[in-house]
Amino acid sequence: MNRLDKSVDSLLEAYGSYGMVNHSAGANLPGRESIAAIVRGLDELIFPGFLENQGLNHSNLRLITAEKVNRLARELIRETEKSLAFQARSGSLSCGNEGCHAAAELIVESFFEELPALRRLLSLDMEAAFRGDPAAKSFEEVILSYPGFQAITVYRLAHFFWKAQVPLIPRMMSELIHGGTGIDIHPGAEIGESFFIDHGTGVVIGETTVIGKNVKLYQGVTLGALSVKKEEGGRKRHPTIEDDVTIYSNATILGGETIIGRGSTIGGNVWITESVPAGTVVYNRRS
Repeated sequence: MNRLDKSVDSLLEAYGSYGMVNHSAGANLPGRESIAAIVRGLDELIFPGFLENQGLNHSNLRLITAEKVNRLARELIRETEKSLAFQARSGSLSCGNEGCHAAAELIVESFFEELPALRRLLSLDMEAAFRGDPAAKSFEEVILSYPGFQAITVYRLAHFFWKAQVPLIPRMMSELIHGGTGIDIHPGAEIGESFFIDHGTGVVIGETTVIGKNVKLYQGVTLGALSVKKEEGGRKRHPTIEDDVTIYSNATILGGETIIGRGSTIGGNVWITESVPAGTVVYNRRS
C-alpha cells in the first residue's frame, strides 16, 4: 500500500500543478451525465412514444408532456446556471443583480417556447431523409435508426443554446452525439431546413459553416477551415453551401470564402478551396 499512497500523493501534486479539477464544493460546472440525461429527455419530448416504454394515448399525452417539460426545465435551468456562472467567473458575462439563476430561467423558458418550431424543422429533415434514401421504408424508421437524423436533431437543440450564448452546454451536446454517430456538427453552424446526412460516419461541419435548404451530404464529407490559427477564431473560416446542393462521400470543402453555388453536385473524394458557380458538377476525372 505504500506505493499506492505515493501514487495518491503524486496525483494530488499533479492536481495542484496542472489544475483540471472541478471542485463541487465551489462553483460547479455542468455534468456530462446530466447533459446526456437531458438530451435523452428532450428526444423523448420531441418524439413522444419512440424511445420510452411508457404507453401514450390521447387521454394521458398532456399529463405526460407537462411532467416532462417541467422536469426537463428544472434540470436545464440548473445546468444552464452553472454554465453562465462559469462564464461570469471569467469576466466575459455579467448576470446582473438577480444572478445567473434568473438568466438561466429566461433562456430555458425561451427554449421550450421554441420547441414547436424546432419540431417543424425536424419534420422537414425527416421528410428529406425519407425522400433522399430509397432504403428508407417509413418516417418511423428514420426517427428510430438513422444516425444522420439523430445528429441533426441534437444539432438543432444545441444550436439554440449556442445562439443564446450559453457556454459549454452546446458543445457538450454536440460531442455527445458525435461519439454515438461519428458525425461532428459544430453547434455554431447555420443549417437550413430539409437537411439530410446519408450514412454519416466521418462527416465534419465546422463552426462558421452556412448550409442552405435541401442540402444532402454523404459519409466522410468535411466542411472545414483552410487555417486553424487561434487568432482566426472570430472570422468565417468554413464554407457556404447554397440551396439544393448534393455532396458525395469523402469530399473536402475548405475556407470561409468558398461558396458552393445553388443546385451544384460535388462528387466523391474531391478537394475544393475555391467557390463553385451555381449548377456546377464537380468530380474527379479518371486518368
